[in-house]
Amino acid sequence: MSFQFQILNPSQINDIIPLVQQLTSHKSSDALLKERFADMVTENYECAVIYDKDQLIGVSGLWYCTRHYAGKSVELDHVFIAENYRNKGLGKQFLEWIYSHVKTKGVETLELNTYVQNYPSHKFYYNEGFEILGYHFLKTL
Repeated sequence: MSFQFQILNPSQINDIIPLVQQLTSHKSSDALLKERFADMVTENYECAVIYDKDQLIGVSGLWYCTRHYAGKSVELDHVFIAENYRNKGLGKQFLEWIYSHVKTKGVETLELNTYVQNYPSHKFYYNEGFEILGYHFLKTL
């Protein structure tokens, strides 16, 4: 199989909604996600994607910032690969492509959050050299 890794054109951002909705058990509406993604593409955000021919099968948001403890950094967000493409080395290929892409932008470190119960992702990220530095907290206002 020949996969295409690329940065999604911001005008196509809504194409990722079906994949992002598969990430969690709580489903945000299409309307809410369209509104949020419209804001995101105007911020320090890019969306990396994987295509199998013309089918979108993988996604990862890329949030760029500079952190006092890590330098120029990118946070991977909503990383997802369609289920029937998992466990075939595609995630590793995707991250290798992302590493190469963000290095061209001077990025020094990568960060991410993963759901506590998503054990397969924990193993994957450990194998990629990620370390756990803390907990992610969220408070809704």
